[in-house]
Amino acid sequence: MTDIARLLQGIETVVPEAEFRERVVEGRPLRVKLGMDPTAPKVTLGWAVVLRKLRQFQEAGHKAVLIVGDFTAQVGDPSGKSETRKRLSEEEVRRYADNVLEGFKKVLIWDEDLLEVRYNSEWLAKLDMADVLELTSKMTLAQMLERDDFSKRFEASQPISMMEFMYPLMQAMDSVAIDADIELGGSDQLWNNLVGRELMGRYGKRPQMVMTVPLLVGTDGTQKMSQSLGNYIGVDDGPADMFGKVMSIPDETMEQYFRLATELDPAQVDSIVGSLADGSAHPGDTKRRLGREVVALYYDETAAADAEAAFDRVFRDKDAPEEVPDFELPAGDPVWLPAVLKDAGLVTSSSEGKRLVAQGAIKIDGEPVPGEELSRRALANQIVQVGKRRFVRLVAND
Repeated sequence: MTDIARLLQGIETVVPEAEFRERVVEGRPLRVKLGMDPTAPKVTLGWAVVLRKLRQFQEAGHKAVLIVGDFTAQVGDPSGKSETRKRLSEEEVRRYADNVLEGFKKVLIWDEDLLEVRYNSEWLAKLDMADVLELTSKMTLAQMLERDDFSKRFEASQPISMMEFMYPLMQAMDSVAIDADIELGGSDQLWNNLVGRELMGRYGKRPQMVMTVPLLVGTDGTQKMSQSLGNYIGVDDGPADMFGKVMSIPDETMEQYFRLATELDPAQVDSIVGSLADGSAHPGDTKRRLGREVVALYYDETAAADAEAAFDRVFRDKDAPEEVPDFELPAGDPVWLPAVLKDAGLVTSSSEGKRLVAQGAIKIDGEPVPGEELSRRALANQIVQVGKRRFVRLVAND
């Protein structure tokens, strides 16, 4: 496969494609920009879709320019939002940035010849009022309201702050500042990235090209993968946890995961999809393969096999994982189990623990516990299971 064909594989939109085909073979490394606002601590498989495309550019000899939006993250990208986002503090953003960059190292080639990491406070924090007014003069209000989420909120008489209007312009200034040749992003970033293309032209620079990738749906099978929604798989999740989360996705989302979250080529995925359609492949076996492919991508094949075996111990053989954390039972007899579950970190509150006990979701030896209060003797040295993946061994040190 030629570099051009590989770089275009899986791309949803290229603006303009003819120019991309010309410039990618110009004979000089292109500066390929990817901006990220560190508004959450994890790098998800959804985020990794565009990161892996950026890596392909690195492998073709081009330079990835990673923009850490430490300034813009404090504003908040309004893309796809129906209301004004809560602002983050500088301290929160820096903490998230440190965590996220560690996750990026699992995907990108961390080599200064192929990677440049910049923080956009480097130029945005230095803008004075004259600079800001000059920037705002480059776009009209009518242009801003062409954006779907802005227009919907405007029509519904929902508030849109002036700061939110500034976000696309600040993201576009990143492209101006680093002389981007290409900007990558998810499909929800197309409008913002096109603003960058236009703004570069208005500042007398060669306009960047824009490439977008599809958004990966979350483990719920309905909404895009998001940490705020809790429907995500992290690239730094442990192999067993990663495999288990993949096994939890709806069957109908497997094709998208094979295409966006693995390194299989389109012909291989077409074959898998065809086998599912004609009934020659079992959905459960196919999903196991998907789980192994995803785990092997971020770890290795041995880790993938071990993760599948761990999954079988818990879900097929009904055994506990090999490593289960200990939690010391509190003094007193009988023991109120909901409080123990909360203190052990298996549930968020005692009320959640009570609800799960009532639903039969709290088990010992695979059987639902008979009630909220149990004797210390009945609980000592027992492995308690909450839901499908949470376990703790209760110990009595008296």
